[in-house]
Amino acid sequence: MLSWSRFAALEPALAAYGEARFNRARVAFIATVAADGSPRVNPVHPVVCEGRLLLFIEPGSPKLDDLACNGLYALHSMVDNPTGVGGEFSVKGKATCIDDPAVRAQAIAAACHTPGDDCALFELFVDAALARDYDDGRWAERRWDLAPAVV
Repeated sequence: MLSWSRFAALEPALAAYGEARFNRARVAFIATVAADGSPRVNPVHPVVCEGRLLLFIEPGSPKLDDLACNGLYALHSMVDNPTGVGGEFSVKGKATCIDDPAVRAQAIAAACHTPGDDCALFELFVDAALARDYDDGRWAERRWDLAPAVV
C-alpha cells in the first residue's frame, strides 16, 4: 500500500489526473466490503491534501463499519456525461483510520464541506489506479498496479 504522495512520486501524471477528477465534482463513489462479504457503493467527498487521499465518514454510516473492519475500498470519480467525455479515474487499496488532530485540521481546511466533530477520518492507501479518457467514441486507458512495483 502506498500513500497518495508515494503513488504521486511514482506516477505523477496519473496522480495529477486523478486529483483533477476528484476535485472537479468533489463527489466520488466508494465501494466497500460489508462483514458478510457483500459489496456496498456510496457517494463520498474525497480530499487530496498534504500528500494524502482522505475521506470523512459520518457516524452510523455502513461504510464506516466496513472500512473499520477490513479497510478494503475502491474509489471512482464521477463521470461528467453518458459519453464519458472528460474521463474517469479510480483507485483501490486499503483505508486506515486517522486520529491525528493536525491531519484532521488540514483535511477540514481542504474539504468541500465542514464535517462534524464526530465524523471519522480515513486515509486511503493506493494499490492500483486506472484512468480512462474518451474522445470521439474511442478511449485510452492508463493503468498502474503496485504488485510489480517496489513497495
